[in-house]
Amino acid sequence: MNIPAPGFYAPAADRYAHMPYVRCGRSGLKLPRVSLGLWNNFGSVTPQDTARDMLLTAFDAGITYFDLANNYGPRPGAAEETLGKIMDSDLRPHRDELILATKAGYTMQDGPYGDGGSRKYLMSSLDASLRRMKVDYVDIFYHHRFDPDTPLEETMRTLADIVHQGKALYVGISNYSAEQTADLLATFGVPLTIHQPRYNMLDRWIERGTPSLCDVLLNRGIGAAVFSPLNQGLLTDRYLHGIPADSRAASSCVFLNEGNVTADILTRVRALNAMASARGETMAQLALAWVLENPAITTVITGASRPAQILQNVETVRKHVPLTDEEKAAIEKILG
Repeated sequence: MNIPAPGFYAPAADRYAHMPYVRCGRSGLKLPRVSLGLWNNFGSVTPQDTARDMLLTAFDAGITYFDLANNYGPRPGAAEETLGKIMDSDLRPHRDELILATKAGYTMQDGPYGDGGSRKYLMSSLDASLRRMKVDYVDIFYHHRFDPDTPLEETMRTLADIVHQGKALYVGISNYSAEQTADLLATFGVPLTIHQPRYNMLDRWIERGTPSLCDVLLNRGIGAAVFSPLNQGLLTDRYLHGIPADSRAASSCVFLNEGNVTADILTRVRALNAMASARGETMAQLALAWVLENPAITTVITGASRPAQILQNVETVRKHVPLTDEEKAAIEKILG
């Protein structure tokens, strides 16, 4: 896909033709089944042209939801700055077609006001995010993690006030347990629209418990945008023959390291890859499609380091044939 120079971009006319959009919980907001996360490849170490190519490729393919956080980079804040530059050069005329989301909760800066769930931190963080992104509001603002040192009422009241002030249209939470999720925000006149948990074939914590987080989301009409659907690349063909020297697992990455890539895990991934091949899919496409077949899931937040990966992810929802009962049973047996 050839992306024109800044100032000459026009979105693909057929960008909505092939991407499915579904309601987020009981809200009227519709999200694409595949979204783009700007976590690790849109910061100061990524050339601006590369980041621009990926964002515009995604929008041309029907991806309208771009997921950020105040500390995404590397260099905290850099991903939001990158988005702000691309808003200026290309996407501002299409702001009404974008779902821009950001978060606060993890460490953004040193000192007592750069972390947690206090009203002070959340309000100031969102104001700074809006300046970096060069927008007047975000569509979704998340509290990024539960903070045991701040009263939950304070955090939830702050999220509600952010909506009342027009700085966010919807609010959500991320990395909260099922118990911490139930009934939040209701007393402040603002619904909890969306939850953002980690979920993939190898990390199914949201299915466990009574009630499980999936149960809570479905019963309360809360949408779910899940991150790490490929488990940091482990659920791709990248590790079929061991740990490549230039892979994330071989580095000092805290989210995936050599200790996570066990012989048992590789055996399961190889078996899943064989099933994907028999279906005419890649391992990554099977993993994404499996996540999306969970009725609690609204959208998968995918990462990318090049435009081709984005298009491959979009192909998942365009061409995926639903899993049969036999295939689902076989996957359960593989996963154990």
